[in-house]
Amino acid sequence: MDPAPAPLPDLVLWRSDRCHLCADTEALVALLLDERSAAGRAVPRLAVRRIAEDPAVERELLEQVPVLEAGGRRLLLAIRLGAIRAFVDEACGEADVALTGTAAGTAPSDAAAAR
Repeated sequence: MDPAPAPLPDLVLWRSDRCHLCADTEALVALLLDERSAAGRAVPRLAVRRIAEDPAVERELLEQVPVLEAGGRRLLLAIRLGAIRAFVDEACGEADVALTGTAAGTAPSDAAAAR
């Protein structure tokens, strides 16, 4: 009998109020998770958190939001689809991607950006 797969870590989106990039990232992540679900792939639970609710987090991340966090790793300035997709794939155990903790990554193709 195969052992049950390990549960996925929550995908946390740290955002700030009045941050248009945060709103854009939240929409991108929602679309990406819907895409994963439709393809029958593992989908982590998304938890959206406001940095203003935690003074320590606000001090640490204020100039770096939106930030994605999963399994103890962070993607700072999570605004590029390619970097977000790679981060989520790794969080779901589907890719062996070396993340630097920044939003550096491959620019999304026109087709991917249109999704």
